[in-house]
Amino acid sequence: MSHAPSKAPDRPKTPAVLVLEDGRTFRGRAYGAEGTALGEAVFATGMTGYQETITDPSYARQLVVQTAPHIGNTGVNADDAESRRIWVAGYIVRDAARRPSNWRSEQSLDEQLREQGVVGIEGVDTRAITRHLRERGAMRAGIFSGADAASNQERLVEQVLAQPAMAGARLAEEVSIDEAYVVEPADHGWTGGTVATIAALDLGIKAMTPKHFAQRGVRTVVLPAGASFADITRAAPDGVFMSNGPGDPATADAQVELLRRVLDARMPFFGICFGNQILGRALGFGTYKLRYGHRGINQPVLDRRTGKVEITSHNHGFAVDAPLDGPVEAPVGSYGRVEVSHVNLNDDVVEGLACLDLPAFSVQYHPEAAAGPHDSAYLFDRFIALMQAEKADPGSGDAVLASSLDAPSEAAALARAAGEEPGTHGSRVTGTQPRHDSTRPGTTQEEN
Repeated sequence: MSHAPSKAPDRPKTPAVLVLEDGRTFRGRAYGAEGTALGEAVFATGMTGYQETITDPSYARQLVVQTAPHIGNTGVNADDAESRRIWVAGYIVRDAARRPSNWRSEQSLDEQLREQGVVGIEGVDTRAITRHLRERGAMRAGIFSGADAASNQERLVEQVLAQPAMAGARLAEEVSIDEAYVVEPADHGWTGGTVATIAALDLGIKAMTPKHFAQRGVRTVVLPAGASFADITRAAPDGVFMSNGPGDPATADAQVELLRRVLDARMPFFGICFGNQILGRALGFGTYKLRYGHRGINQPVLDRRTGKVEITSHNHGFAVDAPLDGPVEAPVGSYGRVEVSHVNLNDDVVEGLACLDLPAFSVQYHPEAAAGPHDSAYLFDRFIALMQAEKADPGSGDAVLASSLDAPSEAAALARAAGEEPGTHGSRVTGTQPRHDSTRPGTTQEEN
């Protein structure tokens, strides 16, 4: 005897409106909690992984537009969350699923948004919103539903403009943990001995990061964003890791100074996303805000040494301003030579840094990639090899990192065959790179 699937209960379609700071409005229906949500409107291009997106702490204080039209189809479950809660300030979708359909589903997305008080809007033209943000740039916005949507447009725009901009926002401490915790290799199926111990600074860390380390036998001591150098040394780590996170890296002075102490002590270092920006600042480079950022799981990144193109997962609105024609001497301190190891093929934005005289490197994208491609998972192995070499023979980590970066370059071979200069990849800077201001070391001027 067959049974028709149960019909999801219909909820009243409460009116809602998305208001951008330039006055553009999009009307739809309430999704999730009702009320007001303020934040920076950005778009994410992933075709899957909406639960990982909304639970990524790097989206704190942002209204996320999902460019994929159908959202909520597979529901949500406890296993796929990247952190302890939803972090997006508001959620914007086109066609919200009326009910989930997946054997792993434990709850509908709509229900979870309501439970956690996250205001959303559905039934809007997300393609038009995305095109608008691509042309005008990420901007302050607000979602208003129910009684809050009844105000006139001028009043709603005033509320949007009254909120602080993302530039200058210090958010890592807001999303970080209050107390340290440890992720053991045995927690994720590792049966051998501990390969290494790392101290990981939680600036908005995702659950998949310590899991990747654990699956490789690495014990991770996760520390709050405000941890001191003494906290790091107390963990007796073989290396230090700084995670992804939200906000403006120009506000991360404490973490920059902490990293400089790590580099001065020649501790092996690996950073991703926000951690990449902090390494850039620690070395003396500036950072700047991208026009609309990189958010999705399909960004092409070139490894400039090997010529390999990786399809990568991204979530960042700021970038490091470092010369692409390296290696160059680090602008501050005695950190030696550094080079841009990876660039984004869409716009030449810096996607990785490699220190040539210190055991330290970083990438702007997400090698843990949940959901997303696994092209960059090797970076965890590179960091482990770096720590092991430095532990066995202090000072040898530089050579290990250099050898991993000095693989034969397919790009150089192709360039020679075409009679071109090696070190280029055919794309041109599209205006997203800021101008260097020679009068202010370590800072940048943004393009108008």
